[in-house]
Amino acid sequence: MAPSNTSSTDGGSTPARSSGPDGASSSLPGKPSGPETHPVDELLPPVKLITTGLQHVAAMYAGVVAPPLIVGACVGLSPTELALLISASLFTAGLATLLQTLGLWKIGARLPFVNGVSFAGVAPMIAIAKEHGPKDALPVIFGAVIVAGVLCFLAAPYFCKLIRFFPPVVQGTVITLIGVSLLPVAVNWARGGSPGAPGYGSVRAIGLAAITLVAVVLCNRLLRGFWQQLSLLIGLAIGTLLAFPLGLADFGPVQDAKVFALPSPFHFGAPLFDAAAIASLCIVMVVSMTESTADMLALGKIVDREADEPVLAAGLRADGLATALSPVFNGFAASAFAQNIGLVALTKIRSRFVVAAGGGILIVLGLFPVLGSVVSLVPQPVLGGAGIVLFGTVAASGIRTLAEAGMESSSNTILVSVSLGVGIIPIAVPTFYDAFPEAVRTLMHSGISAGCVMAVLLNLLFHHVGVARRSPADGTPGTTVPTATPS
Repeated sequence: MAPSNTSSTDGGSTPARSSGPDGASSSLPGKPSGPETHPVDELLPPVKLITTGLQHVAAMYAGVVAPPLIVGACVGLSPTELALLISASLFTAGLATLLQTLGLWKIGARLPFVNGVSFAGVAPMIAIAKEHGPKDALPVIFGAVIVAGVLCFLAAPYFCKLIRFFPPVVQGTVITLIGVSLLPVAVNWARGGSPGAPGYGSVRAIGLAAITLVAVVLCNRLLRGFWQQLSLLIGLAIGTLLAFPLGLADFGPVQDAKVFALPSPFHFGAPLFDAAAIASLCIVMVVSMTESTADMLALGKIVDREADEPVLAAGLRADGLATALSPVFNGFAASAFAQNIGLVALTKIRSRFVVAAGGGILIVLGLFPVLGSVVSLVPQPVLGGAGIVLFGTVAASGIRTLAEAGMESSSNTILVSVSLGVGIIPIAVPTFYDAFPEAVRTLMHSGISAGCVMAVLLNLLFHHVGVARRSPADGTPGTTVPTATPS
């Protein structure tokens, strides 16, 4: 990871930027800026492109299908309609990923950035379903998602200006929280995914997760070159093959799946626009924008291409446009998938075209449900074992960023400690904010967004507001040092 271009001890400096096609500072163009192609813009051979793209799909598949499964079950959809909702989520996630990686005009971060169905909206969507009943639930949800997507698209050029409040100390804190907040997900997968699942928490399930974890680690240690980069996929394959004799996987989903299903626009009815539902999902969209901003900053660090204001704005526009269009094809809000950032860090494959290939695979899986069911054969414990490596890698990247952020400053130490503490609260005690108003619950229920907001606020307090009387080295009382103020 290259050293950051921002100041390491305070939050006031603005990252250096290159000139973009619109005259503003940008690193958006897909063409290399120098004589050599940047690894992000490198086009790999077809076989390597598809296999490494498939790794990204395997890493995020469970996260894409979980929200439609939960919401669809709450609405009371039949198995056929539920399968259609899942296929729609895969299809729209693929479109969103292509938009994010390949870009269109000033839309798309053009980084190896995976987009999928945002889990942040599940709880509000369930509440909407309970209020409006099975008949109108999905049309009301889709109407609210469309408005939230338009809000995100329009707010992108203004929201991205928050980057000046994300110096290395804030970035490192948020990146660390991304990894830490995802680790409980991996642990739950390792136990079986759901308390109601057969064999949940059994020795077989946890043992299978451990075998997968060991397989990924050994492949990464013993293999070289291309095969080392496929260590996650190999580990998933080994774990899945072992799952069959252990009775933790079966071919039932493949036998029952349709071969081909073309997405039908507004299959569940034309969108309905309810003010309360719109307000609820707009709050969710702001939270998703905060998380996407943090994810893009983290990914920019890992791939050594700065995520500056134009990149963030383009990435958020892609989130907004994809979210607004998803309901047309019966999909939900789209946002960043942090687990894939860990895969980029693990494999060291930085090409955005690899993730674009993954987006293409998602579209195919959405059009051919039988293929999607093959991917779904990977049991939750196997995903859990691999997830520990992926999510731990993200946390390690955050710790590395913090090491470069000037932690000798007492103000930075307080910023990191308090932000991590606040971010871990909903991870350690998910019901902590249950008595608070819904808007607060939506924001604080995510450890990433809670910690991110706290880190930004403390950065403002220590580095942007007034004048701090502390020495530059350790923050102790001494020479009056003017802090930077927002421009």
